[in-house]
Amino acid sequence: MTDKLLAALWVKVRVQQGRQPDPSAGIIDSQTVKGADTVGRDSRGYDAGKKVNGRKRFIVTDTLGLLVTVTVLAASWQDRDGAKTALLGAYMISPIRHVYADQGFAGRLVDWTRDTLRTTIEIVRKPADQRGFAAHPRRWVVERTLAWLTACRRLARDYERHPTASEAIIRWAAIAAMSRRITRGQPARRQPRRTFT
Repeated sequence: MTDKLLAALWVKVRVQQGRQPDPSAGIIDSQTVKGADTVGRDSRGYDAGKKVNGRKRFIVTDTLGLLVTVTVLAASWQDRDGAKTALLGAYMISPIRHVYADQGFAGRLVDWTRDTLRTTIEIVRKPADQRGFAAHPRRWVVERTLAWLTACRRLARDYERHPTASEAIIRWAAIAAMSRRITRGQPARRQPRRTFT
């Protein structure tokens, strides 16, 4: 049910923003979050890169940052392996055939996506001279969406016993954000800084 509601809302937001109803390009990324004690051993793992014991969320958004699909797996999954389920989900429910990704998704996944899903993955690499954080065109949108989702207190950590329940909670958070965006008519903006005298 949340899948259908999510799809209906992203069509409405896109039309409101002057875009075509269905996206043709998307962005994929993953986020590792700690798992609470309620998360079962069979669905949790250890992400050695982030040094986190929990789960990994794979999301695909459109170029506006609207959630298209989400997959939750154990944190031990490599990005290029776990992304297959999320990309397959995006392929099934949307016409997205071009996906932007970071370097963690490079390699065999690019070939698998091209051959199996007839979808192109474009790896957005950071400049060689970059030091520290910098927003990259075509990728900052998905990072922003992950930050917005994590602002939902229930999603700061994974508490759900089953990954499917986690996915549903993430979809509900995205539905709430899209509903607010529809009623406001524009995306959230940073509040002006107040100065007190």
